Amino acid sequence: MDPETGKPIYESKSSTGWTEEEAYNYGLDRESDIRNDRYISRRDGSVLMKDYCRTWPDTLDVGHLRDKAIRSMIRLYIVPRWGETAVGDIKPSAYRAWKKQLKALPNVGEKYGEEILTVFSMLMDDAVDDELRQSSPVPKGKKQLRGKYRKKPREKKREMRIEDVNQLALNALAYWGLPGYVFEWTKAFTGMRPAELYALRREFTHPHWPATDPDLERRADALSRYAGDDPMPALRVQWQHQREGGRGEPTLFPPKYESYRDLVIPPFLAELLELLLASHDSEWTFLSIDGGLLANSNFTYHYWRPIADGRPASGVYERVRLGQRQTVVSRRPLPELPPTAYAGKRMYLGRHGHKEWLDEDGHSRIAVETRMGHEVAGVEGLYANVTTVMERRIMDTLQQRWLGFVRSMGPDITATSPISLPSDLQDWMNLQVKAAESLE
Repeated sequence: MDPETGKPIYESKSSTGWTEEEAYNYGLDRESDIRNDRYISRRDGSVLMKDYCRTWPDTLDVGHLRDKAIRSMIRLYIVPRWGETAVGDIKPSAYRAWKKQLKALPNVGEKYGEEILTVFSMLMDDAVDDELRQSSPVPKGKKQLRGKYRKKPREKKREMRIEDVNQLALNALAYWGLPGYVFEWTKAFTGMRPAELYALRREFTHPHWPATDPDLERRADALSRYAGDDPMPALRVQWQHQREGGRGEPTLFPPKYESYRDLVIPPFLAELLELLLASHDSEWTFLSIDGGLLANSNFTYHYWRPIADGRPASGVYERVRLGQRQTVVSRRPLPELPPTAYAGKRMYLGRHGHKEWLDEDGHSRIAVETRMGHEVAGVEGLYANVTTVMERRIMDTLQQRWLGFVRSMGPDITATSPISLPSDLQDWMNLQVKAAESLE
């Protein structure tokens, strides 16, 4: 009651429509909210989403690629729908309707749609922490499971056969040269991410690493582990190539999730890397077709698609230039490349296939996940450790897989090559066939 007028302080929430008792109870509820830190003022709750989204990404501590992705999702999907809505006015029912509409968009796949909703959920959680609303409109726990069950679609994959990798490597040799041939075998037998392969430097590649590692302490440890009395060839995943903000020149960044790691490699791959590095003096292990930085190319379009999908031979064609008919021959004539088992498929499946091979060979989970650049969560990851015995088993089983393939194919291992192998590579292959035959 107002001591001066004797009337209830809270006579109404609005100008009309409330009884005196309803207005009084409403006021008591607001006082309770204030005492218990639940009260959101109209001024705070009226902040528009477009204004909150403008500054919110700056509060996140994420890598540059994740930051770029988050800002893109906000710009393309969150602000267009919610930009003119006050942060405090977003209702759970409106969120559910938007979620349904979002996943129905033709350019938003299941996985990308979930990422957009995750970003929106983070936004709303932080809005609660910033006292712009009392609770998030995004359901948590059992509430998020409401609605009919939908099985998440999974990509259809076939197992990675070494015969298919061999055809990829032979196509890459014809299209790209020795770097392409070694690139495909390295991808399949290390499971490295594409951006890590682009940025693989000479000093982190066998036979130079670990003796050339610039970190003295790491070099000493690696020399003791990999170059002792019973050496194991290995390379170091130290960098990946990405463009800052998606623009500019490719820049060296830590590998995804900062998954620095040492990878033992089978002897046959060690020999191929030696052959490759002896063929050039660049600081980068894998060079582009013109001898430049591989990360400067649109690799998927200019390299992977013709290598995986195949392509017709370079032809002679006619054209009219300056009023004269000309016969034009390709400056880089290429033979016909046959399609492979990866025609139309993602390059990343080679990385998936490497894990399949490790699992088939029965390696421990900690050894497999560490090699793939993943962290094993929980107590298992805390107490587990990759030992030299585990690494040697990985090296041995990968070498056995290669030799088993060579033994089964014999001299026909290069029969499907679009071109004849260069003499040095052919000499190396002859030795591989002899080594495999001697194991019979």
